[in-house]
Amino acid sequence: MGSASLRKSRVLALSLAAVVGTMTLAVSPVLAAPGTGPVASETVPAPDVNAGEAYTQFIVSFKKTPGNATPTGRANAWGKAAREQGVSVKELRALATGGTLIASDEALSDQAARDFMNGIAASGQVNAVEPDARMTAVLTPNDTRYAEQWDFTAANGMRIPGAWDVSTGSGSTVAVIDTGITAHPDLDSNVLPGYDFVSDATAARDGNGRDANAQDQGDWYAAGECGQSAASNSSWHGTHVAGTVAAVTGNATGVAGVAPNAKVVPVRVLAKCGGSLSDIADAIIWASGGTVSGVPANANPAKVINMSLGGSGACGTTYQAAINAAVSRGTTVVVAAGNSNQDASGFRPSNCASVVTVAASNPSGALSYYSNYGATVDLTAPGGDTGVSGGGILSTINTGTTTPGGAGYAGYQGTSMATPHVAGLVALMKSKSPALTPAQVESTLRQGTRAMPGGCTKGCGAGLSDATATMGLLGGTTAPPSGNLLLNPGFESGPASWTSNRTDTFETGTNARTGSGFAGLNGWGSSTSYTLDQAISIPSSVTGSTLSFYLKTLTDETTTGTAYDTLKIQAISSGVTTTLATYSNLNKSTGYVLKTLDLSSFKGKSVTLRFLGVEDSSLKTYFFVDDTSVTTS
Repeated sequence: MGSASLRKSRVLALSLAAVVGTMTLAVSPVLAAPGTGPVASETVPAPDVNAGEAYTQFIVSFKKTPGNATPTGRANAWGKAAREQGVSVKELRALATGGTLIASDEALSDQAARDFMNGIAASGQVNAVEPDARMTAVLTPNDTRYAEQWDFTAANGMRIPGAWDVSTGSGSTVAVIDTGITAHPDLDSNVLPGYDFVSDATAARDGNGRDANAQDQGDWYAAGECGQSAASNSSWHGTHVAGTVAAVTGNATGVAGVAPNAKVVPVRVLAKCGGSLSDIADAIIWASGGTVSGVPANANPAKVINMSLGGSGACGTTYQAAINAAVSRGTTVVVAAGNSNQDASGFRPSNCASVVTVAASNPSGALSYYSNYGATVDLTAPGGDTGVSGGGILSTINTGTTTPGGAGYAGYQGTSMATPHVAGLVALMKSKSPALTPAQVESTLRQGTRAMPGGCTKGCGAGLSDATATMGLLGGTTAPPSGNLLLNPGFESGPASWTSNRTDTFETGTNARTGSGFAGLNGWGSSTSYTLDQAISIPSSVTGSTLSFYLKTLTDETTTGTAYDTLKIQAISSGVTTTLATYSNLNKSTGYVLKTLDLSSFKGKSVTLRFLGVEDSSLKTYFFVDDTSVTTS
């Protein structure tokens, strides 16, 4: 009785009028007419703008003609363009370069500014027009191997340099819970005192179990040990991860870090044959500023924890309790999805609640062949593919085969390499906006993604992490988001970015308003309760915010006065649930109806939007939801 297919067959018993209401007429396709807007003259350079940036001032280079000799004459060049954009424009002053600075009374978005400048160019009175762009101090690494870091700068990378225009991580501390760390000149000055939580002295190879020395002693093992038939050298995994987070940058040496001015607290939990859950749980508590018996307090509590580790199985009470404690102290926990090419829901801690789970992409912008995937994944970041020339993630390592040797660099692959990219980005975010809660961090990370350049059908979360776009959402170089804050708004990717208590919520077929995907709640004619949720963060810098969605309600109820079956639209923020609207069987419709609700009171807050469908014990009501949207102004 719980399958979507059975529920669909039951809907056929609904009234004929309701069924007829789902039919559509076939029409011939309509071809778009060629654009007829203003086009810049061939002799005028095409205006260039930065995506997401708004402009109020522009520099115009006028042709030397009698008509352009006076302010009134020059105003003819922008008059029509200004009217089309609905702005008033005035001339400010002449520049030493010979150009003229003009200003509009309202900021123009990137596309509006481009259209405005194209309109000026189309007047035929100018030689050039460009925005009066704002310049800021820019970090340009001179690290000798920075050019090899495709994960930072390449077309399918994470677009790190633009994020540095907003923050370089000053004041942020990232705990790297891993194998510990080794001395490295490209890392040492960004490392704070850590702790060794490996309680097994034999595995730790330091002779004394837990201590205040987070030095990585090597995780090598011989053939036949650790359940492995072949021997393995030391990985220096924690040093590699720490380098991606915060390698010293601009020192004309080696590589750059995502958050070059952040600090790393190394926390050793992995040694020979891995690490224990009990040690890892204590490490999470300690790293986030909690108390662990017998261990001195952490003098540098981290607001970001990186865990590039994991194993199969359910999250479990211990892991979840440790993570909950860290999150309650305001610490964001970033974890690897795993490297088994399986659904991440079967691996911990990637399947724990309140973590940011990261899958790995390759240099082609697709999901890496080894990466775990699925609905548990929040987003994807570069994890590399060493099978491709230069395709690994280059970072700091130790050159020792077993015990520590000298400092070096190597390209690794794995979701372990993807995770510190995101942890470093969180460090940038917390440096810019220290008050962000873990829930707001997670929501903003997801909003700041872009579509996977190489595609993804298995489940890559919200998409490929885009550091520049993410920092722009915090009021950096770009304006607050004006597009849809909801991910997968038409359910075309099934449950991606949404959570529900029922798997049959996510459906496909002719009942979709657009495309083929939609959400279907209830419709059984028995006591059922459906929840459909997505968490978002509404920027504090916006004026207003609106939730819109399309609702179709099919029902077998015949009453005209009693709401037996209901759909409540709720906003959950800071533990408080607000019901924005309630619909019911009384809202019966043969087609989709647009619903619009005000979310302005939630600006600056992290909000979980919930569609709550509740059906009584008889006579079915089926709520269809499609084409959802949260926009800001």
